[in-house]
Amino acid sequence: MSYVDETLSLAREDPSAMLVGERPHVIDEWQRAPAIWDAVRHEVDRTRGLRGAWILTGSSTPLPRSSDGDGSIPSHSGAGRIGQIRMRPMTLSESGDSLRSVSLAGLFRGEFEPVQIETDARAIVDLACRGGWPDAIDLAPEDAQLVAREYLRLLRRESIPRQGKDGDVASRLLFSLARNLGQAATYKTLIADMRDAAGDADVAVSTHVSYLALLRAMYVLDEVPGWVPQARSPRRVATKPKRYLADPSLAVAALGMSPDALMEDWQTFGLVFENMCIRDLEVYAEALEPAADVPVRYYRDDAGLEADAVIELADGRWAAFEIKTSETKADEGIKNLRRLRDKLCANPSARTRPPAFMAVLTGISHYARKVEDGLYVIPIRGLTA
Repeated sequence: MSYVDETLSLAREDPSAMLVGERPHVIDEWQRAPAIWDAVRHEVDRTRGLRGAWILTGSSTPLPRSSDGDGSIPSHSGAGRIGQIRMRPMTLSESGDSLRSVSLAGLFRGEFEPVQIETDARAIVDLACRGGWPDAIDLAPEDAQLVAREYLRLLRRESIPRQGKDGDVASRLLFSLARNLGQAATYKTLIADMRDAAGDADVAVSTHVSYLALLRAMYVLDEVPGWVPQARSPRRVATKPKRYLADPSLAVAALGMSPDALMEDWQTFGLVFENMCIRDLEVYAEALEPAADVPVRYYRDDAGLEADAVIELADGRWAAFEIKTSETKADEGIKNLRRLRDKLCANPSARTRPPAFMAVLTGISHYARKVEDGLYVIPIRGLTA
């Protein structure tokens, strides 16, 4: 029996043994012995004032089925004892590919300094194809795509079947999601894509919904809900979620594309680039001290007015973002953000407070610049938390 097998066996027989050691103490892949969760909770209850003693880390395989067929689950949610943090792929700031010159928290405080940030088309395409996987950070984008494809292959052949689902159906759904990145696509649209990819095979709506739920539970799929400002009727604002994959590299892999192919298909790259920006915004927004429970949303009303992302804080402050692949399209985003601000806030009797700021996030760029008070153009390679 290997050391790993011995440790796993001990963890299942005596979960409290895993708590022994200097603190803070990391227990990796705890979900393979779910009783560890309860052991931590009991110890926190037993020792008053104990904080930050254990860090439980694990893969995205959801409970109750563990990777080893152990059907046990923690008996308590851990509420009030264990805080949960989702670990996403690395942002451009974390991977060292952002100059970190513009802080999201600073923008909410009214702090901004212009800075030169040069990024060409190939550089931004390569970053999206490489993705934010720690093992791929030092790889060429073509080699990093092998990592993303292997991730999807293992998902299809092992992880999905382990949860009692069909890996090929999940693969077809991922293809459809990649084709519709950043869209509030209906079930009908996604199912039609899946049917086309599989010939005559059809998927029932209930089956489709269950696969979407599984991909969310496995942290492969991100759903960004619609934002409804106080002054707007929910009936006039889109609230269906927009869907992205956890990392832009997964979208590229699901579509079977390469950096060269994306350079020739700029429309598709626009969707992939938006996925990368949303990934980074979600991480940066969740790091804000007064972040709302769901800090990143989007806005679209019945008149077609939209914002690709809205970040909302718990105290009611908000900021709107448009995402454009290049500086040449920044003016379009600026006009749209002004329209949004005027429509939501120009009426003195409206209950929607003015945005703390608005910004156009760009890919191919030269400068992070101020357009006017509270309105900026910011290259994604200049942004940080």
